[in-house]
Amino acid sequence: MGEVVCRCNIKRQPGYLYFVNKNGDAARVAMARAGKKSSKKQEVLHKCGVTRKKGYLYFIDKKGNVAMAKMARGRR
Repeated sequence: MGEVVCRCNIKRQPGYLYFVNKNGDAARVAMARAGKKSSKKQEVLHKCGVTRKKGYLYFIDKKGNVAMAKMARGRR
């Protein structure tokens, strides 16, 4: 579906949310569980420095790489 932008090979662990932060780096944060709050402090896993393009969605794919895909747009 998406085009790989940076090969990170991040190993996923349960209980964490993985994302590409505003600096373009792969990061994670603990998910909120019953009775507990999520920590707002993110942990940077891999410094990618991805430059974002307008109209694209950046995410961590199944293999742990940073990928991008064109955003869907509604009809007008």
